[in-house]
Amino acid sequence: MTAPPAPLFNPFAPGFTDDPYPQYAAMRDAAPVYEHPFGFWLLTRYDDVSWLLRAGQSVEDQNLAEGPFTQLRDQMSDDQMPARIRSNGLSMLDRDPPDHTRLRRLVSKAFTPRAIQALQPRVAELVDAMLDAAERERQVDLVEALAFPLPFAVIAEMLGTPSADQDRIRQLTGTLVRSLEPVNDPALMAAIAAADAELTELAAGMIAWKRANPADDLLTALIQAEDDGDVLGDDELIAQTLLLYIAGHETTVNLIAGGTLALLGHRDQLALLRDDPALAANAVEELLRYDSPVQASRRITLEPVELDEATIPAGAFVMASLASANRDERFWGDDASELRLARENARQHVSFGAGPHHCLGASLARLEATIAVQRLTSRFPGLALDGDVTWNGRINLRGPAHLPVSLHGQPGSLG
Repeated sequence: MTAPPAPLFNPFAPGFTDDPYPQYAAMRDAAPVYEHPFGFWLLTRYDDVSWLLRAGQSVEDQNLAEGPFTQLRDQMSDDQMPARIRSNGLSMLDRDPPDHTRLRRLVSKAFTPRAIQALQPRVAELVDAMLDAAERERQVDLVEALAFPLPFAVIAEMLGTPSADQDRIRQLTGTLVRSLEPVNDPALMAAIAAADAELTELAAGMIAWKRANPADDLLTALIQAEDDGDVLGDDELIAQTLLLYIAGHETTVNLIAGGTLALLGHRDQLALLRDDPALAANAVEELLRYDSPVQASRRITLEPVELDEATIPAGAFVMASLASANRDERFWGDDASELRLARENARQHVSFGAGPHHCLGASLARLEATIAVQRLTSRFPGLALDGDVTWNGRINLRGPAHLPVSLHGQPGSLG
């Protein structure tokens, strides 16, 4: 009996989480609208991805049609998997309008441009303090020294949450976000369920504490939020709190660490940034394009969709590869795979998504990364990679787990 051909897209292939871009390039050329044997579809070209993100398709699992994908999902999910993950969540990330519109409106008041800009002095203060501590060491893990603690501290302060075990929360959130990508390991599914349960309990405790200790912060605002008489229910409140807590640091860790790694691999661009600090904001846009902190987004089609001579049926689970779209030569030109900090249209990347589900925290991530990258690179002219990079092994929220750097050594290469 002849074995079925290997799928063109295989995120479980050795080395994929270290460098997925060769697979994406092959997909863009051979099958830009690809139906995977597991029953989902994958889009890899910029125009298709950009269209899907804005097209008003669904994010709610209840709209999935029965088929190979749902059968595989149900087979991998055991009875212990919480309904919030197994089916349809309560966070705005998992809701269609009008529910999404209502939830986003209640949360968005803390993320206005004025509110984010007001955080600039505090973010700069945190960055300087972390770099002061790092400067005393010959070598540091940049993830541990800056990329993780900065966004974690900022979102914790914004929410006004009580002191918590950062290491434990980091471990739990790192496990939970694996639910955002393909999973083929029942043990991992069980670990995701356990992490979800523990984080839910932690969030409920934070909310209870905040009810007793209200203040001028985001969590108090969520508890007290009202829109035309509408308030967040307890389960919705927990879901939004966890979404903000997790999304507020997990993605920015990847941006700061992955962006620094990209600069260390392109010494000419690093020198350009040092010579022109005003380039920092556009540099962050290019770093977002070059290696997206979130590699893919999902939609469920509400009607048949025709793209590139392929017909995606209604009820299909479609993965939009943000990372692939950000390197599509058809949109970006022949240098799409190169880092170019002065790229004029860098901000047209899709790393923050697009349409109704455009990342609510995009301005906050930009602010944190711009300050962190600019101050790190200008303060340490000898900044260099000093050991092997360890990737976090994730398919979607992909980034360095450990990034050893020397702050005082001679600039080198990635070898």
